[in-house]
Amino acid sequence: MREIVLDTETTGFEPAEGDRIVEIGAVELIGHIPTGRTYHQYINPKRSMPKEAFEVHGLGDEFLSDKPVFADIASAFLDFIGDAQLVIHNASFDMKFLNAELSWVNLPLIAMERALDTLAIARRRFPGSPASLDALCRRFGIDNSARTLHGALLDSEILADVYLELIGGRQPDFALSASQAQSGQSATADDWRPRPRPAALASRLTNEEAAAHAAFVEAMGDGALWKKLP
Repeated sequence: MREIVLDTETTGFEPAEGDRIVEIGAVELIGHIPTGRTYHQYINPKRSMPKEAFEVHGLGDEFLSDKPVFADIASAFLDFIGDAQLVIHNASFDMKFLNAELSWVNLPLIAMERALDTLAIARRRFPGSPASLDALCRRFGIDNSARTLHGALLDSEILADVYLELIGGRQPDFALSASQAQSGQSATADDWRPRPRPAALASRLTNEEAAAHAAFVEAMGDGALWKKLP
C-alpha cells in the first residue's frame, strides 16, 4: 500500500479570503515504510506574507519572490501523490487549501476520502490529551529538535514517524491497516501472535543422541517427568 505523508505552509487560514499555499512537503511510504522518496516545493503566493504567518514558518516575500506559482508545479505535485492515500495532520485544513489551489488552475480536486487525519486518530486514542505534532513527538519520544519553525518537508518527515506510532509502532508487523487506523483502533506488542511455520524445521538431534536420552530417561524410573509428556 502506497501512502503520502503530506504537509503545507500557507499565508493564513482561509483560501476564500485570499490566503495561498507557500510550501508543500511530502514523504512516500510503501507498506508503512519510508522509501526515501520525497516531494518538496516552495511556491510564490503572488501576495504579501502576513506577519503572523511569517512568524510561524519564516517564509518571507523576498525569499518566495523567485519561486514558481502553483500553476507551474501543480502537475508535478499530482504526479507525485498519484492515487495514494494522503496522511495529514488536521487534514481538513491542508485539503481545503490544496483543492482551492487546484480549482483556481482548473485541475481535478482531491477527494476528501483520500485523506487520513492523524489529528483525529490521536484524539480518539488519547482523549483529552494534547494532540499537536509537538505533543505527539513528546509522547512517542520522537526527536523534533530541528523544528524551530514550521517547515512542510520536515513536518511531513516527523509526521511519518508519529503516524507509524499511532497505528501501532514502527515495526511493520505490528502496524494496522488503514481501515483500523480510521476507526481509532490501536495495536500493541501484546496483540501480536506468531504464525505457524508452513513446514516444521528438520530435527538436529542425531540417532545416537536420541538413544542416549531415551536410556537416561529410562534409568530415572516410572516417575520421570519426560514419561508423562505426550
